Amino acid sequence: MNLRCALLLAAGVALLPAAGRAAPVDIREWTVPWENSGPRDPDIAPDGRAWFVGQRGDYVANLDPETGEFSRYDLDPGTGPHNLIVDGENGIWYAGNRAAHIGFMDPKTARIVKIAMPDKKAVDPHTLTFDGLGNVWFTVQQGNFVGRLAMQSHAVQLIEVPTRRARPYGIVVNANGIPWAVEFGSYKLIRIDPEAMSLEEIPLPDEDSRPRRLVVTSDGDVWYGDYARGYLGRYDPGSGSFDEWALPGGADSRPYGMAVDRFDRVWLVETGVSPNRLLGFDTDEETFFSTTDIPSGAGAVRHMSYYEPAGEIWFGTDANTIGRAKVH
Repeated sequence: MNLRCALLLAAGVALLPAAGRAAPVDIREWTVPWENSGPRDPDIAPDGRAWFVGQRGDYVANLDPETGEFSRYDLDPGTGPHNLIVDGENGIWYAGNRAAHIGFMDPKTARIVKIAMPDKKAVDPHTLTFDGLGNVWFTVQQGNFVGRLAMQSHAVQLIEVPTRRARPYGIVVNANGIPWAVEFGSYKLIRIDPEAMSLEEIPLPDEDSRPRRLVVTSDGDVWYGDYARGYLGRYDPGSGSFDEWALPGGADSRPYGMAVDRFDRVWLVETGVSPNRLLGFDTDEETFFSTTDIPSGAGAVRHMSYYEPAGEIWFGTDANTIGRAKVH
């Protein structure tokens, strides 16, 4: 038994036999009380509450999964919040996607600080992520930038993406503090040098690819979902090599939301099938080992976050729900 298998067993994770590779996971969903409000992109606070935004409803909100109670904080009309990330017990950072700012909200006082973009072309801050060094990295999809916000000073720096209409989309930061992003309007990965504030574009093998989200495993490999072709892909930065695996749903599977757990298993959602399906992929054995239909049908799961203390993946759906998948 290898170390990874031992860790899985110690955590109570069943090692499925080959014949049981499609085993489902437990998914629970809570219906959001504000109808058709576009709940999405939850992140978990230290007290266990799931914070999320209402993109169509212009709010920040949270769910107490123990009681099922929801609490809402209204934003200015037209904010169009795209996602949020929880800064421990300090507060909430959200992307004002339709209002050209990143906001910080203190839940204790409901006070909001808006940080404007320094370039008028940066109209739509998109996905936010922390780097663990006091910064928030983000993409600007239509504006064609990747940016960094210093959490203390609120200074914002932007890097323009050379490819026209690249539509930088998903973004993550690896264990060494290096941000990676994808170009949904093109067929490239983006690697950022945070010291030089410069970026490198890395073409995928197929020009028809359209990567939308990505994750990074502990070995530094970059995993992406090819939304256009229906593949899960892997890029090894050390060797510069690519590998791809066709998704069970085929060319129309439309992989979107992605997450990686502490065992380096990649989870992604096929949004081109109804109901949407949550897939688990074993990166060691290079095989899909879990398939679970999302009970609400979902419509689309656009982004996911992994909550390591409880072994849970959280997501919002176009069916107006907040969902939780217990993956170990």
